[in-house]
Amino acid sequence: MRSAALGRSAFAGLAAALALSACGYGLENRYVAKSGAERVHVRPFENLSTEASLGAELTAALRDELARRGAAAGPGAPAEIIGEVRASAPGPSSPTPYGASYPPTWRIGVVVKARLVVDGATVSERTVRREADYLAGVGGDALETEGRRALALRRVADDAARELLRAFER
Repeated sequence: MRSAALGRSAFAGLAAALALSACGYGLENRYVAKSGAERVHVRPFENLSTEASLGAELTAALRDELARRGAAAGPGAPAEIIGEVRASAPGPSSPTPYGASYPPTWRIGVVVKARLVVDGATVSERTVRREADYLAGVGGDALETEGRRALALRRVADDAARELLRAFER
């Protein structure tokens, strides 16, 4: 008896979902660049920093954002994003009192310069600056500090990618 009631409610839910989907409403996350291009290729960013993976992180973040919006394209697309990235050396962002039991906070900054190029002509340029704070490892643990620094760089790359795509969107 109970399974029949569950079957009927599942069927009713499915029928309601189908009826609502036929009413013309839908979610669209379509990306169109300033030039009207619906597909954009991201060339590997030139890494002008001492952070070995920063160019690749930013390139991957842009490609992921474009893929989420259904606008990712491979080489040969009429529109492409080209750029370079720089990073400041990590430095303390707040003083840690002598004898403090908590680890110091560090800050790293990133500057991204990018161009939207369509059919060989620059349509738009943008410079994005981002900073992120991260904690040093507990007790001076270098591996923990490095892991937190890498995560901070990834967050900065993701934020910069989203801002660039907003700036290049029509």
